[in-house]
Amino acid sequence: MDPVERAIELRAEIAHHNAAYHTNDAPEIPDAEYDALVRELAALEEAHPELAVEDSPTQQVGGPVSELFAPVEHSVRMMSLDNVFSAEELAGWAGRIDRGLDLGEGSAPVSYVAELKIDGVACSLRYEDGHLVQAATRGNGRVGEDITANVRGIASIPQTLSSSAPPVLEVRGEVYLPIATFNALNEAQEAAGEPRYVNPRNTAAGSLRQKDPAKTASRGLAFWSYQLGQVEGGPELTSHSEALDWLGELGFPVNPERRVVDGINEVSALSDSWLERRHEFDYDIDGAVVKVNSLARQRSLGSTAKAPRWAIAIKFPPEERTTTLLDIQVSIGRTGKATPFAVLEPVFVGGSTVQMATLHNDDQVRLKDVRPGDTVTVRKAGDVIPEVLGPVLSKRDPASTAWEFPSDCPVCSVPLVRPEDEAHTFCVNPACPAQQQARIEYFASRGAMDIDGLGDKMVQRLIEEGLISDIGDIYSIDWERVGAMDRVGETTVTNLQNAIEVTKTRPLASLLVALGVRHLGPSAAELLAKSFGHMDRIASATAEEIAAIDGVGPKIASVVAEYFRSDVAIELTEKFRAAGLNFEGPEVVDIPQTLEGKAVVVTGGLEGFSRTGAADAIKARGGKSPGSVSKKTFAVVLGNEPGASKVTKAEELGIPMIDEAAFVALLDSGEL
Repeated sequence: MDPVERAIELRAEIAHHNAAYHTNDAPEIPDAEYDALVRELAALEEAHPELAVEDSPTQQVGGPVSELFAPVEHSVRMMSLDNVFSAEELAGWAGRIDRGLDLGEGSAPVSYVAELKIDGVACSLRYEDGHLVQAATRGNGRVGEDITANVRGIASIPQTLSSSAPPVLEVRGEVYLPIATFNALNEAQEAAGEPRYVNPRNTAAGSLRQKDPAKTASRGLAFWSYQLGQVEGGPELTSHSEALDWLGELGFPVNPERRVVDGINEVSALSDSWLERRHEFDYDIDGAVVKVNSLARQRSLGSTAKAPRWAIAIKFPPEERTTTLLDIQVSIGRTGKATPFAVLEPVFVGGSTVQMATLHNDDQVRLKDVRPGDTVTVRKAGDVIPEVLGPVLSKRDPASTAWEFPSDCPVCSVPLVRPEDEAHTFCVNPACPAQQQARIEYFASRGAMDIDGLGDKMVQRLIEEGLISDIGDIYSIDWERVGAMDRVGETTVTNLQNAIEVTKTRPLASLLVALGVRHLGPSAAELLAKSFGHMDRIASATAEEIAAIDGVGPKIASVVAEYFRSDVAIELTEKFRAAGLNFEGPEVVDIPQTLEGKAVVVTGGLEGFSRTGAADAIKARGGKSPGSVSKKTFAVVLGNEPGASKVTKAEELGIPMIDEAAFVALLDSGEL
């Protein structure tokens, strides 16, 4: 396409998305795809300088200001940040800093402040004589929206400051929605039959612009401060890090992850560490922000029309992308639950190529109104199952029709049933092949009986060969027939035999979990095993007897009692008994509570403990075994190949790190 035509097209498209994002709080494309459009336009303008017009989106901050709120003119412009996407681009920016400061070879490295880039909404807070008098969005950088009434409902934003506050103080930061709060809001949405919120950032933006301040206050928004704006009468500050410390002293929340580092290599290493840990925080981050620490040097470097030269945003790989929804299909799980899922045009997102994503249930498909053929936004965060967030309606084919949930099971053709007051639909045929396979896969999974080598493909082959039809058949497999199967060698057979044999000594709680009884998870299974002490006593217990156990509710008790009365459970129990599985619960031992109130994190493999065994040993002594390191962690146990992020976090917080021998001593004494 002609460069002039493409530039015009890009400007129109970017302007459209700016309005959707900044004004309507309803972005149609993920940040990564918006960034790609801006970068393409910037590259065109660089290659053809005559195309670089003053009102180009590459020269603008934010987007058009909404008319829902009164306009506020910023006393000091609120700028945006330029972005880099690689270590090479970061090094290039640092080189420009050195040249801008006229630093030659042999000069001391520039001191930087590195901070997390919070994925929220930029906000300016103005205090006069220690009182909050105005809050505003960034808007177009010069004019924002007056959201003072709504911001007053955010608990983490101080309404008044101490007497040491200057006569005029403007604080800038990010309003965000904690992930735990976002998840709770979505649970409430589902319970009410309403569509789920798309992501924390959009939900925060929409909550902040509510016309009713009480609604904003009810959403649980929070705030991180990261910059000073106008200040009259404050202390003489020489660095950005001093400014952040001062904000903390005044009572503003300042993110504790900030670091002062020398040289851009340290910045890059820290950014990589944060990328690895991005899902450990209770808020979304989409990168890191790097600022020259010296305020004098910041003034010397100055700004462009859009962004300061002394700061840059390092953008992390995207966790949201758009792609084509090719089809909607339904899977049948071990409990018979029928779950709709999206078949997608493959897209690289969240660190892997995604071809399928969950759609939760029939209600959510209808509320999101996603249809085969739609362009949809897909989100994948870390190890979380990919999810379709919604359609890009502007790209929908007008002839498309809404998808209908099937009335019959797609595997066994038995009519599907949706119980009253339930959000999910079920196949009620226990002989459904899909349920059978899912139950066997679950039985063999790591969280259950942990049978190495019995994955989904092997399970499918064993079922197709008629060697197993339920979980009890695992212990009576004809191994000669397995060895005669194509592409199955003697080593594979021996390893699988050994892996199955080991499960006969697994704890009773593991067997209970592996049964796949609906609502029966590890915690309740452990309580049942300890309280009744034997599988037969659990099987003969009434719902009332089970519910009498502290920690086991009536819902779980009813389901467990009903399961063990079924013909399926009776038959399986006898198969397990004949195979010699462990039916005995744990011996009740009065273990000294040496770790009471202490959190011990274990990372890497230990020789004397399995993954769950180490956690059980800690819990049995009154301690906690969390999956991540925090300020509350008492010690970190390092096994073989420990997690790098846990080691880094422990080093940063000064948490003691010990080996396996010291761990054993810790279990005995409770002391390091």
